[in-house]
Amino acid sequence: MSLAVIQMVSQSDIPANLDQARRLLEEAARGGAQLAVLPENFAAMGRRDIADIGRAEALGEGPILPWLKQTARDLNLWVVAGTLPLPPEGRPEGKVNACSLLINADGEPVARYDKLHLFDVDVSDNRGRYRESDDYAHGKRVVVVDTPVGKLGLTVCYDLRFPELYSELRAAGAELITAPSAFTAVTGAAHWDILIRARAIETQCYVLAAAQGGVHPGPRETYGHAAIIDPWGRVLAEQAQGEGVLLARRDAGEQADIRARMPVVNHRRFNTHLI
Repeated sequence: MSLAVIQMVSQSDIPANLDQARRLLEEAARGGAQLAVLPENFAAMGRRDIADIGRAEALGEGPILPWLKQTARDLNLWVVAGTLPLPPEGRPEGKVNACSLLINADGEPVARYDKLHLFDVDVSDNRGRYRESDDYAHGKRVVVVDTPVGKLGLTVCYDLRFPELYSELRAAGAELITAPSAFTAVTGAAHWDILIRARAIETQCYVLAAAQGGVHPGPRETYGHAAIIDPWGRVLAEQAQGEGVLLARRDAGEQADIRARMPVVNHRRFNTHLI
């Protein structure tokens, strides 16, 4: 069961980003991947017209969704589409969600996760201030879905700082968890490795941490270090900066053994409820 995690340095040019993503997904497919994870904002980075982009996609007038469906079909590949802006289901007006879509190998969307935790923080970098809630609405649901590589839980970037979400995903049966991200260079250097490894260790899941890794419009610099982490917290593959494709295999037997030898789910003394 082969997994791929992709790192990009996306810019504001959507067609150019899609061309880059296609090339990297083709590399993942040639490497034997059954499922590949794109980073947060893979199709558009630093754009201020995200609501317009989202509405166009929802109306079938944008390039991103048709591209995703065609690419998944062409490559016979399940794709976690990082994030793209989409209106809340059933509500075309107002703020969009930072939406992580799962597309199956037939090109059909089979799951949608809207980012729960929005990055409203001050960072000591060139940009200084980030307020995702100015443009995005909060998601409302925890999502776990069956895939050919196992039960997959969906998260995005800033979610990594909220371990209760990951506990909910494990309780819902997750065996792998995606974390498409665009961590700032400052926060990434301080916390990225610790967070992705901790989330893998505490859930005993594979963490598929796709990333942006370079300089983008804004100005904005992202940390990179896309990685695949196993359920024991080991880094199976990592890409420091720039674009790249990481490949690893899920060892379901070893994962089951880790969970049997250290049954942390059975030892929990309390329950959490996000919503």
